[in-house]
Amino acid sequence: MTERKVYMDNSATTRMDSMVKEEMDKYFTEIYGNPGSFHSIGLDAKQAMDNARERAAKVLNAKTSEIIFTGSGTESINMAIKGLAYAVQGKKKHIITSTAEHHAVLETCEYLEKKGFDVTYLKVDRDGLIDLDELKNAIRDDTFLVSIMYANNEVGTVQDIKEIGKICSEKNVKFHTDACQASGYLDLDVKELNVDMLTLNGSKVYGPKGVGLLYLKMGTVIEPLIHGGGQENNKRSGTENVPGIMAFVKALEIAQENRVAESERLVALRNKMIREVMEKIPKVVLNGHPTKRLPNNVNLSFLDVEGEAILLYLDSKGIYASSGSACTSKTLDPSHVILAMGVPYEFAHGSIRFSLGKETTAEDVDYVIKVLPEIIQNLRNISPFNLDLENVESEQKKIREKIRIHEAKK
Repeated sequence: MTERKVYMDNSATTRMDSMVKEEMDKYFTEIYGNPGSFHSIGLDAKQAMDNARERAAKVLNAKTSEIIFTGSGTESINMAIKGLAYAVQGKKKHIITSTAEHHAVLETCEYLEKKGFDVTYLKVDRDGLIDLDELKNAIRDDTFLVSIMYANNEVGTVQDIKEIGKICSEKNVKFHTDACQASGYLDLDVKELNVDMLTLNGSKVYGPKGVGLLYLKMGTVIEPLIHGGGQENNKRSGTENVPGIMAFVKALEIAQENRVAESERLVALRNKMIREVMEKIPKVVLNGHPTKRLPNNVNLSFLDVEGEAILLYLDSKGIYASSGSACTSKTLDPSHVILAMGVPYEFAHGSIRFSLGKETTAEDVDYVIKVLPEIIQNLRNISPFNLDLENVESEQKKIREKIRIHEAKK
């Protein structure tokens, strides 16, 4: 085993920022009261929570009453989709989403189908983008919700959320977006994005796990999923996770403050990694849009080898990546996102997601570029597969050229 450690799985979770941990710690032992208690210790906690809500609202350009703290991004998604569905049940029944969404969206929609709702799953193209004309045509008189993610958690493709929101607004349809992966790199101004509901979580912005939020635009009515004490403006009962919330908001502020500079730094590292890996290793395909992608996402399919085998070899070299979403990493099935993009099954099985972060250095990227060709060659030497795909090389050249042109314009 190597002593060098290169963490490239930041899309799964990030290491907590030291300033965030410092913020979190005092709410375990100093300001530890229940915000619902009517005494000074509880009121101190409530005041801290009120302050955190104001700060989160400022980041999103929202009102404090529009911020609902949750236990995770998944809970936020369920609250948005199920909550709105229950509120309109008997009046409207149609939801639109895409085939490339996170499982939290897909499985929630599948659950609602069993309850009598209709769901249209928009296809995505080879780059992972939905067709806006198809979205317009899919909207019906009984459509009440469109849920399309801001940036894909597996392949990094960034959707035109602002235009999607405009279409939904013109059709009087509510629009929800899962912005968990986007939160460290893209603009979160909910007014600019034209969203009615937006989901975030802490673990993607160097904050704690087990905390998230839902932006719920004023006038958007949802039914609560959890009943009890009436916390979070009667939308989400249960004693608030004050340490987690305070740390999450601190992390979100830091991420958004640094996002422009950090995005520029990571785009340079990302493009270097894509370009050099595709130059050094034959039969490699980039998954996701070449330029409309998250600054930190490198998702590549290495033909003729299994993604799980690559991960094991990388791990032995101290490189930590993934073969898809952390939520489905225990299954050997290929990524549903990559298959949804029309990529052959054989491509999807050899896909690896490298997700860079603020601790990723140029030396880390160089190390991965150095060791990866030997790993792939060793695996191909023992592989029973040998796909004869003449168009892969030309596809590689096109992708490298698109990246080169994009960099030249900046």
